[in-house]
Amino acid sequence: MPLGKKASQSEAAPAIAAGVELEKMRRRVRLSRLALFTAIAAGPVALAVAVTSGPANATAAAPHRPAPERSTTVAADPAGYAQVFLDAWLRSSANEAGSAQARLAQSLAPDVALPDPSAGAQSKPRSVTAVRSVQRDGGAWTVTVAAQYADSMVRYFTVPVAADARGASFAVTGAPGMVAGPARVTVPKSPYTVSVPSDGALASTVGEFLGAYLTGTGEVDRYLAPGVKLAPVSPAAYTAVTVREVSAVEEAAAAGQVPADGTKVRVLVQAEGRDEAGRWPLAYELTLTARSGRWDLAVLESGSVRGGGAR
Repeated sequence: MPLGKKASQSEAAPAIAAGVELEKMRRRVRLSRLALFTAIAAGPVALAVAVTSGPANATAAAPHRPAPERSTTVAADPAGYAQVFLDAWLRSSANEAGSAQARLAQSLAPDVALPDPSAGAQSKPRSVTAVRSVQRDGGAWTVTVAAQYADSMVRYFTVPVAADARGASFAVTGAPGMVAGPARVTVPKSPYTVSVPSDGALASTVGEFLGAYLTGTGEVDRYLAPGVKLAPVSPAAYTAVTVREVSAVEEAAAAGQVPADGTKVRVLVQAEGRDEAGRWPLAYELTLTARSGRWDLAVLESGSVRGGGAR
């Protein structure tokens, strides 16, 4: 056989083989389609058999199911509702059912009887404050409310309240119950155990910052770390501020010189604010960072407030 003809046959062999494989694949697809159409006509059982008995390299697509909707509704705490009711209830009297306070109490709790104080009794509270809420089953809540009287005595009451699923409607379901006040929790040991020298750079920075922040003397911005924004108290709260004590968590805060740039310390500042009405003890938790031989304020935290009010 001529060499050119041999080369043509050898080149044609892979093409023929590929064509055979392609035809086999087409045949398998046609058979699968035929089986599927037959199963659809036969019913759901045959359809399931056809799907599971298809080609080994075929995967049946899962039916589309809508994603479950997530509810973001949060049960509303009825503490304020219970507080309004108890305040009106304690100020009302069964002998004066037509008074504004009595009508308010009855509108919030129609099935709860009004109190019947003795003539001349000073049983009306000076202030009423909700202090604790506990959610029960079925939309029921128990709210603990504190009532403070003119003689500084404090009484605690529990008020049962029902709430709807959306937290849009409430109802007092029973008379208040007087209970003992909450126990005093054991306070954990303070982490601020390092004493900071009163004549050091850190204490000086803290005093100057609080003076600008609370009295309006000087600019607050000059004591802030880059990127930190903090508005001073306005109008100024005090005429003068004195730092009484500074304690820290980190030992670096007690060093005589400002440490390396980026060093961060957390401090607790005990201060005193003065105005025409008197002297007022104050406490602030601050975070400061070292930069270029000085201390910059990075975080102001007093209670649960961080930043003190961004601008």
